[in-house]
Amino acid sequence: MVTVLGANSVTGGYEVENSWRNNSGSDARLSKTFSSVSNSNTTFTVSAWVKRSKLGANQDVVSAFRSSDGLQTDVIRFGSGDDLRFYAHGTNSSVNASIYTNRKFRDVGAWYHIVVRVDTTQGTAANRVKIYVNGVQETSFSGATYPPENGTIIWGLASGIEHTIGAVATSNYFGGYFAEVVYLDSQSVAPTSFGEFDGDSGIWKPIDVSGLTFGNNSFYLNFQTSAELGDDVSGNTNDFTENSIDATDQSTDTCTNNFATMNPLDNFYAGGTFAEGNLQVT
Repeated sequence: MVTVLGANSVTGGYEVENSWRNNSGSDARLSKTFSSVSNSNTTFTVSAWVKRSKLGANQDVVSAFRSSDGLQTDVIRFGSGDDLRFYAHGTNSSVNASIYTNRKFRDVGAWYHIVVRVDTTQGTAANRVKIYVNGVQETSFSGATYPPENGTIIWGLASGIEHTIGAVATSNYFGGYFAEVVYLDSQSVAPTSFGEFDGDSGIWKPIDVSGLTFGNNSFYLNFQTSAELGDDVSGNTNDFTENSIDATDQSTDTCTNNFATMNPLDNFYAGGTFAEGNLQVT
């Protein structure tokens, strides 16, 4: 079984206080349609800390969806085989990118830091989309189709593009936890803008991102306001709408305070049944 070591608790330094716990069975998601024009439709970065609690199903981390054309779906996704996938469509409705990792992500006790940076102005195809997990670039893919040079992508755009965290439109709901979700409009930046390796343990850990430059449609969700888990703290007021989410979905299980979690792949059973994020005793 192929897994990736996630972020365990690291004391000292920047502390992440809260996360959002998303139960895929409750159809919960955060959604936003921007009203302003993006700074760029060729360049952006998505960063998200996630902890999985459901495996073996298509689950979307962050997505963009054009309601007038159901084929227009841009997404960061865990596939049904637990690989990590990235899709991007162009503003002319063509499929511009489709990338699947060979690596599987099945550790439900770990926090994964995912960074996808896109810059279609790059002359080398493989430099137009770069995927990182816990500070390390993914380079082994079961399939990789890159966008054309200077190709325009619908991420970050207005005009009917719904951006969703924890789903795509109303499907492929994510089961697990989110912390420190950032979207940078018009910038392709390295994972070191969001995290660093701990000098003692070597564990990849988050850093304070509040000093980043946030373009028009950039956002930063830290989930610290329980009544408004979609609150954008970037200064842009790009708040997301909470759908089937309430204050009890705020959690203190974070990428700097990782709670112990049973892994159903270990086939451990002691008079209980597994549910997302917990072992429920029956």
